[in-house]
Amino acid sequence: MKKALLAFGMVLMSASSASAGGLTSRLSSSVQLTVEGPAVQSVRSGSSYAVSGDNISVTALGGLTGSSATAPATVSAGTYGIATDGQAFSFSEAQYVGDTVVTSQTQLSNAGRFDTPNLYGDTTTQAGGYAGSLAATIDTTGAMTITAGGSGSTATGQFVSEISVMN
Repeated sequence: MKKALLAFGMVLMSASSASAGGLTSRLSSSVQLTVEGPAVQSVRSGSSYAVSGDNISVTALGGLTGSSATAPATVSAGTYGIATDGQAFSFSEAQYVGDTVVTSQTQLSNAGRFDTPNLYGDTTTQAGGYAGSLAATIDTTGAMTITAGGSGSTATGQFVSEISVMN
């Protein structure tokens, strides 16, 4: 009888300790506030020069002359004439003066943009957002209060309730 009572007591003790950790509850709240930054992507255009023609005599070809690594090339004029007088001719001369190299960008303004961005021949700009009234709070009960901000801003609130029952 003593052995049976001892075995029954051990079963009760093991059952109560297993069920003590069988229920877990976890609550969490979080907020994320984001304000998009401005962006400027600008690709510098190079200089070019082209000349073509038929029945043209060339005394001196035109072209490009580079004066420095940061300045665009300058165009020098050519000297051309008609090769055979009285004959048909065609002549075409084209030039494109590229961008001057800029080595620094302006500071951001308070409104989330570049006030005077450096722009080259191929440019894409994206205005940044601004916080405006963007704000969020979480109280001790996990309740959130989120206030919308200005353009280009986002606010995300999340409440997670997790209940685990283990046997």
